[in-house]
Amino acid sequence: MQKRFGIITAAVIAAALALSGCGLGNDDSSSASASCEKGDLATITEGKLTIATGEPAYYPWVIDDKPESGEGFEGAVAYAVAKQLGFDAADVTWVRTTFDSAVTPGEKKFDFNLQQFSITEDRKKAVDFSSPYYTAPQAIVSFKGSKIEGKTTLAELKSAKLGAAVGTTSLDAIENQIGSKPQVFNDNAAGVSALKNKQIDGLVVDLPTAFYLSGVEVPNGLIVGQLPSTGEGDQFGLLLSKGSKLTSCVTGAVDAITADGTLATITDKWLATDAGAPVLKP
Repeated sequence: MQKRFGIITAAVIAAALALSGCGLGNDDSSSASASCEKGDLATITEGKLTIATGEPAYYPWVIDDKPESGEGFEGAVAYAVAKQLGFDAADVTWVRTTFDSAVTPGEKKFDFNLQQFSITEDRKKAVDFSSPYYTAPQAIVSFKGSKIEGKTTLAELKSAKLGAAVGTTSLDAIENQIGSKPQVFNDNAAGVSALKNKQIDGLVVDLPTAFYLSGVEVPNGLIVGQLPSTGEGDQFGLLLSKGSKLTSCVTGAVDAITADGTLATITDKWLATDAGAPVLKP
């Protein structure tokens, strides 16, 4: 994953945002807030920040379905953004939404929402996004007792039988980062079937999918590790209502926690070390 932007790059981005009032995630927004001071922010409830997540919210994004604990990747990101905007934890109110209702046009009952919303041009027609807080890397799903369980380097995986779905970034990753010839499947379901039948040693998918497959679909499933970030992959952004006066300020907050290393620390803790998905070494 792209853990952090360079300090100089972030400074340039921040300067551009200040001049244009636009966020990376939503460059066509025309409703920048005049000030990002807490007292000037046009939140739904004055003096409070209302943040939405899914019902339920799952590990490792939120721990034990309790976003108010700040535990889990998106729980921690939410409070880091809130702090950057000037809100204490006590000033944060959590609400729940479905994924589909959040991405459709219309009035929202939250200031921003995070539940792994990929930033797409189609969705940006209906809602606003902040700049990305996460770029999904590729990861390898396997099972306990496989020949690649416990491997920690890409070199150790070169002789393994790895598969991926046709036309995906995952397929490219096997060829370009691991340097082996992949087995190609029509879709992830076919790859999971092959993995269950031990026809392959591992299936390469994006990390969010890897969490799901290893925890639900693959018996005794595990994540061998995640591939080093190439900067490619789905990007997640904080979702706001279309034309929100908060979009530029929320984007600025995401950029700030990216530049100062806070986001990288959160990412390493919740999506690598504690989540059992270490970054594989060369």
